[in-house]
Amino acid sequence: MTGLVLIDKPAGCTSHDVVDRWRKLANTRRVGHLGTLDPMATGVLALLTGTATRLAQFFGQDEKTYLAEITLGLRSDTYDVDGDVIETGVDLPGDPALICSALDRFRGKFLQTPPRISAKKIQGVPAYKLARKQIPTELKPVEVEISTLKIRSIAGPKLEALVTCSAGTYIRSLAHDLGAQLGCGGILSRLRRTRAGEFRIEDARTLDELAALAAENRLQEAVIPTGQLLTQLPAEYMDAAVEAQIRQGRSFRTSPFVVPPGTPRVRALSHSGELIAIGELKIPNLYHPGTVL
Repeated sequence: MTGLVLIDKPAGCTSHDVVDRWRKLANTRRVGHLGTLDPMATGVLALLTGTATRLAQFFGQDEKTYLAEITLGLRSDTYDVDGDVIETGVDLPGDPALICSALDRFRGKFLQTPPRISAKKIQGVPAYKLARKQIPTELKPVEVEISTLKIRSIAGPKLEALVTCSAGTYIRSLAHDLGAQLGCGGILSRLRRTRAGEFRIEDARTLDELAALAAENRLQEAVIPTGQLLTQLPAEYMDAAVEAQIRQGRSFRTSPFVVPPGTPRVRALSHSGELIAIGELKIPNLYHPGTVL
């Protein structure tokens, strides 16, 4: 079973828990996720399964869209409801316009400091492991970009926002930094990822739905075939002889009428539409199969 499966991750479990569940359902060890979600978060989690795990390097840098609920007047060591939450005792902004104004500094490109309790690595060790051992950590700010930041509703201390951002953006940090900007504190109280690159929540299945398909021996229906992945790369169909050569690691040619000369990468597809390899440009219209499935 090779391809990509979209899962609507439930709250209360880690992304690795979802991977383990898929391993059992699909009876495979070869699984990897494309971008984690915190345990409290729900929504789109894309998994590569089978030999498609070799394609992970070509994903992960696309924008993501979230529905985020931020609760003001609170602080947390994790910047969300899963941490040690305390009330700040500071009055909340009485005018919603003050909140809208404070959000202005988080639009576009800016430097963001990741949460101290996060998977961000320091000398190869996840920051959360160091934090649990009470080892002082200093996470450097990184440049992120938020292209869309819209308030959908404000009700008491809670506001819901639609956020589209670059890979590597922490919505928990956004909630914390907004609270600091307003002076009253803020934490992320709910998060749902509705889009990850080209993958949408409307096309994702719940774990229960996947289990039902597995019980009916129809789990393959949930897997997007490799030939339908990475469609931003041009593709050319290969005959059986050339396919065999590609699988042996031999370079292959493409037609200049199909693949524009100088294109850095190309998908080599079998006659049936299966992805054989991702070719890396050597000279115009000659490609080396850098990643073979």
